[in-house]
Amino acid sequence: MKSLSQGFRTADYDFELPTELIAQRPLARRDDSRLLVVHRGSGKIEHRHFRDLVEYVQPGDALALNVTRVLRARLLGTRDSGAPAEIFLLKPLDGEDRWEAMVHPGGKLKPGRAVHVGPGFDVEILETTERRTRIVRLTSPNVPVAEAIDRFGHVPLPPYVRRGDEAGDAERYQTVYARERGSVAAPTAGLHFTPELLSALDAKGARRADLVLHVGAGTFKPVEVEDPAEHAMHAEWFEIGESAAATINDVRRSKLAVWAVGTTSCRALESTAREDGTIVAGSAETSIFIRPPYRFRAVDRLVTNFHLPRSTLVMLVAAFAGYELTMHAYKEAVRESYRFYSYGDAMAVL
Repeated sequence: MKSLSQGFRTADYDFELPTELIAQRPLARRDDSRLLVVHRGSGKIEHRHFRDLVEYVQPGDALALNVTRVLRARLLGTRDSGAPAEIFLLKPLDGEDRWEAMVHPGGKLKPGRAVHVGPGFDVEILETTERRTRIVRLTSPNVPVAEAIDRFGHVPLPPYVRRGDEAGDAERYQTVYARERGSVAAPTAGLHFTPELLSALDAKGARRADLVLHVGAGTFKPVEVEDPAEHAMHAEWFEIGESAAATINDVRRSKLAVWAVGTTSCRALESTAREDGTIVAGSAETSIFIRPPYRFRAVDRLVTNFHLPRSTLVMLVAAFAGYELTMHAYKEAVRESYRFYSYGDAMAVL
């Protein structure tokens, strides 16, 4: 087998992370999170706080924000035998009652079986897919299915948050600008924004381009093959409206910066960008896998949290910042005890 250069192998994205640095809860205030600022041109690294982001965004720059809203996707219930079961909703298929879902225990939840989630709210297993997920039907004769999900579902905290969801997670595992229901994981770079910070950015003259990318459970899937090119990337639905596309295209014509707030916004923009960086409005599913030596067309700045080892997301950051600088920044973040992952701190790559 042909050997792969550094930064082109999955093993290159392993790093040591003390478990105590994996954030289990959010900070009391969103923009109190720390911000590791990485300058691609010089390699300089600064240690700031997220509220300081306003100092780096210039008048006329555009912030691309993913306004997706996280579903209460975890449905905990019981089988007919009384034994516990879990349905993890992935995406609706048609209408609001048929969904693709992951189930547990998989060996027991075969087509024809049912899970009772709450009074008058049941899930029927219809079929097994090629991916071993299930097609399920949600039934709720007393209230609309969407309302039943909100009433009985649980916040789908990531697997590295080692606790059940609590009342505060319903608000804190959403961005303050979330509005389009459909994700099963939060676009976590956006969790640090407060209404006050958004107002400060607006007052400075920053422009806002809202888009949607519904985050799927595959976002947590590690790359398990040596050559990332052999990894099967999960698909996610996105939409960029005419107004957002016009804003970004105007900013690019003005030679100002487009800031992707999160890897989700970055993937949406790069999925529809033409060679010259022009954004085309529309909606589609994307399975774009951004990794070295990808050439970015639409994104000039990246705001992101710290990601899992061997993940497609840390590879995306390496494609943007450069492999060596990315891994140096991660080592610096560990050395300085930054908080990692969804409820953790952030970095801005300039």
